[in-house]
Amino acid sequence: KRKQKQMPLNLFNEADKLSRIILTEPTGSSAEVLLYGGQVISWKNERQEELLFMSSKAIWKPPKALRGGIPVCFPQFGTFGLLERHGFARNRMWSLDSSPEPLPPANSQSCVDLILKSTEEDLKTWPCSFELRLRISLSAGKLTLIPRVRNTDTKSFSFMFALRNYLSVSDISEVRVEGLETLDYFDNLMQKERCTEQTDAITFESEIDRVYLSTPTKIAIIDHEKKRTLVLRKNGMPDSVVWNPWDKKAKAIPDLGDEDYKYMLCVDSAAIETPIVLKSSEEWNGRQELSIVSSSYCSGQLDPRQVLLGLR
Repeated sequence: KRKQKQMPLNLFNEADKLSRIILTEPTGSSAEVLLYGGQVISWKNERQEELLFMSSKAIWKPPKALRGGIPVCFPQFGTFGLLERHGFARNRMWSLDSSPEPLPPANSQSCVDLILKSTEEDLKTWPCSFELRLRISLSAGKLTLIPRVRNTDTKSFSFMFALRNYLSVSDISEVRVEGLETLDYFDNLMQKERCTEQTDAITFESEIDRVYLSTPTKIAIIDHEKKRTLVLRKNGMPDSVVWNPWDKKAKAIPDLGDEDYKYMLCVDSAAIETPIVLKSSEEWNGRQELSIVSSSYCSGQLDPRQVLLGLR
């Protein structure tokens, strides 16, 4: 059999900067991944347009987690538990995985495998021994993240998990999210009260912080001004979080620029309502795929049925 070619891995250790891996693929798109937090901090298309948001006031120095890109939330999301907000995985130094799972056949795929193992310090606050692996792969028009959690303890444990996707948008007031209609959600602005989505699409004119429950495997984020749609596909993570702080909250967040809220939107893949339970030696797998659909529509609205059904 002809062996599939994998693009080379570029690891940069710059003085006074966080170690990063740069992934590239033949059409010209790229992604940057930090070992700190196992965090994707950039994803650019073939025209070198940035698709992820990074705060203009991001603090590039541990132990602060970077505000932007795709932080990994484990073993807790937000304040849904007793640990530090969003858990500790985003504030730890990860390693390159020396024994990753074999890559499935793919042409010119650019990929990196990272691993985070429990430390003595972590065991003091969360007494569960684990291995968290993350495969990040880049191909034309697509960024895929595959997280895996293995229980290396002698007892069962449960955890929450989320990939917090800070998406770059042209103008938050010009964006709509399709695929979450009629679903129940926890409203974090109302003490996690359970509500039901009444609109046919989510649009933005004020602060929003919601955990949508039992969401579909495909969600569309439509950016009218940029005439493009970002499609989020996910498996193993049944919930979705939608967050934008709006103007007042943005001013109160130290590592977020006052005007940054206009150009960002978080739509996350998550497992929050029902924590994942693993017995000793068991493993959980998730998957998230972000892809871009160009649209040359003029009516100001892309037919969401086409996007959600995968039609171009």
